[in-house]
Amino acid sequence: MFEPLLRVDDMKVHFPVSSGGLFRKHAATIRAVDGVSFTVARGETLGLVGESGCGKSTTGLAIIRMNTPTAGRIWFEGQDITHYDKAQMRPLRRRMQMVYQDPYGSLDPRMKVRDIVGEPLVVHGLADDRRAYDERVASLMRAVGLLPDMADRYPHEFSGGQRQRVGIARALALEPSLIVCDEPVSALDVSIQAQVINVFIELQQRLGLTYLFIAHDLAVVRHVSDRIAVMYLGRIVEIATRDALYKSALHPYTQALLDVVPVADPVVEATRQRRVVAGEVPSPMNPPPGCRFHTRCPHAFERCLRDDPLLQDLGNGRAVACHLQDGIR
Repeated sequence: MFEPLLRVDDMKVHFPVSSGGLFRKHAATIRAVDGVSFTVARGETLGLVGESGCGKSTTGLAIIRMNTPTAGRIWFEGQDITHYDKAQMRPLRRRMQMVYQDPYGSLDPRMKVRDIVGEPLVVHGLADDRRAYDERVASLMRAVGLLPDMADRYPHEFSGGQRQRVGIARALALEPSLIVCDEPVSALDVSIQAQVINVFIELQQRLGLTYLFIAHDLAVVRHVSDRIAVMYLGRIVEIATRDALYKSALHPYTQALLDVVPVADPVVEATRQRRVVAGEVPSPMNPPPGCRFHTRCPHAFERCLRDDPLLQDLGNGRAVACHLQDGIR
């Protein structure tokens, strides 16, 4: 068995909420991520999907240690990095990078693209001389489908899709083994999304990259992922290979997410029966007892209100947290 590039064991990320006033007291806890476990193999893309507020982005930020985990373990390239301080994390920053959701907000508007893409080289002391620096920036620009002479422009002179390519080039500068992609195409026009997704796929094939691809759109994740993990209210409720998930989703929440993905055939689309999820997502400050999805699940029964389902390994890379799969009521 090969050691996975990334392993997350029962990770929790909780945020304290203080009461107002002069003497601030702890009032509540936001359980943004509340016990997630998964692995990502080298060269694989794991899609992490779910509704807004389910903890996807918090999970990604914790993995690269921009958030501090409250509990659990994070293993990267065989090292337990859960409690690494800034000094210990610094050399590992070269091996893990992030592409952010907003290509407008993640690039410094006062810097030219040449300096944005090349900044990681300077920070990590990899820019030996100006000529090597310029050649590396030009190579990165070409790798993401941009012309090298565009490096002398400012971010506001680029379209949204081009700005996201600049963000990808910056993430590639240090030749990382893992890239966390946090909703990297959700802020782009639909006509541009496919182009940027193709950039990710081509780079992975050429450079052997590993992605944690965070998104809320299952149609997008389907084209880029090898496996998919579905999150709901801070927990992973199902993990499966891409084909298995789309062929036969087991968790009612996953089924509901798939039902809202449009089908290109208008005849099929007109006759589809959708399983609509009723109600609102409960607050992560006060998650419901038992199964967290039972307040919105059309199949909930007594045990769902009482017992919290564990993520059960069903074999063939598939796991699900649902009492319907237990065969016990």
